[in-house]
Amino acid sequence: MILVGNQRGGARDLARHLMKQDNERVEIYQLRGFMGRDLDEAFQESQAIARGTQCKQFLFSLSLNPPKGTEVSNEEFERAIDRAEAKLGLSGQPRAIVFHEKRGDDGEMRRHAHAVWSRIKAEEMKAVPLPHSRRKLQDVSRDLHLEHGWTMPRGLAVSGERDPRNFTLAEWQQARRIKENPREIKATFQDAWAISDSKAALSHALEERGYWLAKGDKRGYVAVDRHGEVHNIAKRAGVTTKAVRERIGDMDTLPSVADAKIEIARAMQAKMEAFQQEVREREERENREANERRAALKARQEAERQRQRDTAQKRAQEEEKARQARLRSGILGLWDRLRGERKRQIEQNQHEAETAKRRDKGERDQLTAAQLAQRREVVKERAIQRVTNTAATRELTEDAKVFKQMETNAEQEREARRDAFKERRRTEERPRRRSRQRDGPTLEP
Repeated sequence: MILVGNQRGGARDLARHLMKQDNERVEIYQLRGFMGRDLDEAFQESQAIARGTQCKQFLFSLSLNPPKGTEVSNEEFERAIDRAEAKLGLSGQPRAIVFHEKRGDDGEMRRHAHAVWSRIKAEEMKAVPLPHSRRKLQDVSRDLHLEHGWTMPRGLAVSGERDPRNFTLAEWQQARRIKENPREIKATFQDAWAISDSKAALSHALEERGYWLAKGDKRGYVAVDRHGEVHNIAKRAGVTTKAVRERIGDMDTLPSVADAKIEIARAMQAKMEAFQQEVREREERENREANERRAALKARQEAERQRQRDTAQKRAQEEEKARQARLRSGILGLWDRLRGERKRQIEQNQHEAETAKRRDKGERDQLTAAQLAQRREVVKERAIQRVTNTAATRELTEDAKVFKQMETNAEQEREARRDAFKERRRTEERPRRRSRQRDGPTLEP
């Protein structure tokens, strides 16, 4: 069931649209929480309340279209609407439900539904926010397709766990941190099953999600994930083994679990090597950029220090000139000496000169501390990058070893099966040989 919703105003236009007579049958199924007796009155009521707010799109309109050829009851429509309402955060808001029946171009009568909510909370005079409404409706639609067993449109299905061979380094590191969720794994298989109708389509859909088809020993049709874990397709997808057999066909056309593990392990080892090369290139790039930043920072800081020295020197010269100007010469200077004024002025000048020196030193120290903090920040940033890259390389090396071990184990498993098969053949042939030897050659009379 496809769900499409949008916020809107235009109360009268929407009511007229929902009641238009180009549908062969229109049924107002529900008016909940409105005082009005029809759609026009109900939506006008919402508009009147919205005037007390700044909300212009005071309604949320949702259309529900079931897949072609399906029969959906009123109760099923209402349950779907309830789920959408809860997902959107519109629970308890005034709501209208309208059913339409219309004949399609192929002559088939089709039935769909519309639901309209008032977004305004009358008690608070605020509109219900509806962030990410499209994604939320897609989630509800996807769940409805899975629950009813409807064929899911390809654009609606989610990939879940994507093919790890297509991961970026960041995606691989994220996937490595996230633990497997059984519910998500089951949903992944259900998605792949819903959008495929043949062996090739199912194989492609599973590989997009990080799983490879294989022939199991006792569990029949299985899929192997990148960890080497084996999953029963019928159980994971929630279908019968017969249905899986009909879609995939002869089991002998599938690779064994051991062969699938070897293929996965080799592909993932190559991917780990590509990731390690990416980390090496990133380390070289970051080291080069850090050197460039340090060189640029050194030049900038040297220029700042030179500007400070020039400024301080010019200011000191001006201040010294001003202090010397206070010492009078000639007869006035002699009079100042006799009165002791010259001595006091000299002492004041000396005090001001010492204060200026302390000020200049403080400014130099402040600039030095600030520049040292800048250099430390650059060094710290580079150290963090180096630690991050080292950790990433270590993790990728560990992952590569895991995949190498998986390949080795799978090869040993395959060889053990071959040896067991050869031994079984030899065991079966020995009784026949003994029987022929006891009977002896047949002589003609």
